[in-house]
Amino acid sequence: MNRLSYFWVALVLLCIFGREAAADPPLAAAPFDSDQAKALQKAWADHLGTPVQITNPLGMKLNLIPPGEFTMGSPKSEYHRSNNETWHLVRITKPFYLSVHEVTQQQYEKVMDKNPSKSKGTNKPVERVSWHDVVDFCSKLSEQESVEYRLPTEAEWEYACRAGTTGTYCFGNDASVLGAYAWYAGNYSDPTHPVGQKLPNAWGLFDMHGNVSEWCEDWYGPYKMVSDPTGAASGIRRVLRGGAFNYLPLYVRAADRDNRRPGFRLPYIGFRMARTYPSSP
Repeated sequence: MNRLSYFWVALVLLCIFGREAAADPPLAAAPFDSDQAKALQKAWADHLGTPVQITNPLGMKLNLIPPGEFTMGSPKSEYHRSNNETWHLVRITKPFYLSVHEVTQQQYEKVMDKNPSKSKGTNKPVERVSWHDVVDFCSKLSEQESVEYRLPTEAEWEYACRAGTTGTYCFGNDASVLGAYAWYAGNYSDPTHPVGQKLPNAWGLFDMHGNVSEWCEDWYGPYKMVSDPTGAASGIRRVLRGGAFNYLPLYVRAADRDNRRPGFRLPYIGFRMARTYPSSP
């Protein structure tokens, strides 16, 4: 092959593979409001060629959470537990899907053929599930659908909960408004309530505060100022987030960290699922 032939081959390859990729939309850098959150979701969905919301065969709705950065934790003056709520910048570099609601008893039973919950109700969140039970559920559903379901990391969970806000809750700092967004110690009448009865946050996620406390992927321990943190390398307890129906406002804050041994099954602990994008089994 002569030099001119090499030139034309190189030119063809450049045309095929060397086109400049479309620029990524802006990162979702907090603070931002509800309208901006929705615009960011749509911009990233269009850029990735994927819907803002997907519905899986279980009927479970999951919303796209675009990459971004936020301040995780709370200022030292607001610490209410000895739980390392270190105030620091965290960057989530990859988009992911998160279930709009806590996983319901009906959804859990369709996959696992059992319902361990104490407070029964088709559309109530499943509870009395251990961390191991939840990982098994995600694994089985991943195999059924040939996509990757998993628990969110603690950082992903708080980023999704805050949805652009920098205050105590997903809506700001005023605890008197909490009852519009959450079932908690100040307003619950049943141990748990059907999902989605309160207001969603700016990403369109319900019950991020209260109802049931939600397992996360991470071991409980100090977290560091890194991109896509995955928590402690090892430990004896797994992270729980969001608080439950019987928790005081203090303990359903966006930054509040709770933890239990991964084998615990309690009637106020459930979960919501993440789905990796792009997803593979």
